[in-house]
Amino acid sequence: MRIPRFILWLFSIAFVANILSCKTGSGNLFRAASPHEQYQKKLVNVGLDKTAMGSAWLNAATISTQKALNISIPYKENGYFAADQVRATAYKFNVTKGQKLTIKLNRKPSVDALIYTDVWHSTDQTQKLIASADTLNNPIVFDVDETGTYLIRLQPELLQSVAYELEITTGPSLAFPVKSKNTNSIKSYWGDGRDNNARKHEGVDIFGNFRTPVLAISEGTVTRVNENNLGGKVVWMRPKGKNYTLYYAHLDEQIAVEGQEVKIGDTLGLMGNTGNARSTPTHLHFGIYTANGAVNPLPFIDPVTKIPSAVTASGINLNKISRTTIATKMVSSPESKANILTSLNTGTILQANAATGNYYQVELPDGSKGFIQSKSLVQAVEPLKKFKINLLQQKVYDQPDSLAAIKTTLKEGQSVNLLGTFGKYQLIHADTETGWIIK
Repeated sequence: MRIPRFILWLFSIAFVANILSCKTGSGNLFRAASPHEQYQKKLVNVGLDKTAMGSAWLNAATISTQKALNISIPYKENGYFAADQVRATAYKFNVTKGQKLTIKLNRKPSVDALIYTDVWHSTDQTQKLIASADTLNNPIVFDVDETGTYLIRLQPELLQSVAYELEITTGPSLAFPVKSKNTNSIKSYWGDGRDNNARKHEGVDIFGNFRTPVLAISEGTVTRVNENNLGGKVVWMRPKGKNYTLYYAHLDEQIAVEGQEVKIGDTLGLMGNTGNARSTPTHLHFGIYTANGAVNPLPFIDPVTKIPSAVTASGINLNKISRTTIATKMVSSPESKANILTSLNTGTILQANAATGNYYQVELPDGSKGFIQSKSLVQAVEPLKKFKINLLQQKVYDQPDSLAAIKTTLKEGQSVNLLGTFGKYQLIHADTETGWIIK
């Protein structure tokens, strides 16, 4: 939704006055709410939800999450929200239990321009709010407690122009069980066959030198120190505030004692080959157990953090009226094997809202969103051609829709510049007006 300048000016005066007038009291009313929810309540309390702009802001928040685009982590994008538009952007992605999710959002300007950032765990039935960015722009960081689909929404305050850089990465939520953070030392993984495939490996095996110190990888409590046939000398510990237990097996020596409170880096024992590992090289069997049984421990400790691809698509094209330079596909995610959402003809009008890798996240005039390769887009500045309109093309609409507002009426035979097309409409420029006419 693009807002005329004079309406922006009038609305901004009323908006600031009303918002400031309601800033009384201690603010306890909003203490349990997210910053986005607090702002929404302010809009409703002063009646701005009944205005076209306020209603559009609320609707954009809801619709964006319903039509979230797919991305893969790690992810990075540069984007722009314009003051004369009411937009929200949402993405969905998959993460795994045990990972630590980090979301960084850098704004320009960094003060006085807020972008509300919220993260949900999404299922077919519900969306559970997991985290929200504070107004100080600190990163969102949390441990992923459930494997599944997560959703992030970005939405600025009304009447704010703000550029941003978004980066989403994952890493381990726990430290590594030995001093050397080397994934090459992991030689056997979760699910590998054991005893002629009679059972599956319920952990990872980390190989090292005999009597290498085995470490606490979280603050917590040692719950058990004992021996068993498979694991030999073992140590169990419970990380503070977590609903799972860590299992260290095949130790040559147990150093920790039951009930001991430990910190990250404390030595629990020394690596060996006790239990059923007597005929194998020295290693630590590391496992994680929940109330429902063992889970794959690798996401909890994997020290490899993937870096998102650099953004190579130019930021100069963001928030500009643009068009496709060739027939291209708009896809569901910025990946070569993404699903095709629609096919776009050469000269199709669109707007690039963000850049990621060599793709643009774009929006068509009907509100549809997706990704196209950056090489397929150019600003619609130079006309494709010049032509004279006929009797049926005199009305110039502000949207490619015959029910949209009429901006002006042209004279039959008047010359216009063609900037691009969408469906059965053409975007033209005539005199000082830019708008849509029927083909």
